[in-house]
Amino acid sequence: MRKSRSPRPSSLLGFAVVAGLLFSGCGYHFASSGDALPQSAETIYVSRFGNNTRVTGINDELMRYIKDEIAMHRRLKVVDSPDAADLELSGDVRFAVQTPINFNSALEPTQYNQSMVVSATLRDMHAKKTIWSTHNVSAGEHAPVVPQSTVVTTPTFLQQNLRSSDIAGLTDIQTAQAETSAARDVMMQRLAQNLYSEMAEGF
Repeated sequence: MRKSRSPRPSSLLGFAVVAGLLFSGCGYHFASSGDALPQSAETIYVSRFGNNTRVTGINDELMRYIKDEIAMHRRLKVVDSPDAADLELSGDVRFAVQTPINFNSALEPTQYNQSMVVSATLRDMHAKKTIWSTHNVSAGEHAPVVPQSTVVTTPTFLQQNLRSSDIAGLTDIQTAQAETSAARDVMMQRLAQNLYSEMAEGF
């Protein structure tokens, strides 16, 4: 009788352990531990991002999410002046667009995709040098604009104060306003998370 060639559980466990060690040795830190930041750095100043888009105020809106994300990790304290900061984060909103992606039989949009791209630079205020930079941190999110295209089980919908029974009573305009705002909020959160992760880990 031929023996099965399927890997034993012990072999699979050994492979998982080795793979885990290799990933940890290669600098993969999924929890954004901040290992790439200077050990002596305790404070950070987030300067006003530039806005290279036609969406007025989108840079100021994004800054609130970035500051909240930095504060949530408790690795750095956000300060209000560059003179009080060990690090300074600056950047630009390079791209922000909302485009239709789904249509009804009359070729009217039923769903839009929102997307943003930013560039950013982290500067050591004591060493007077740039220690990290990126030109392509991005995030996107879909937004239904009519009740019929709204999926009430998505994370974006569940974060709202609406219930599944509420959406049927909304007009198209009300749906578009509510869902677009919710999708924008999720997109901004995700962009701030991506930015912090890349900054803290030096990607």
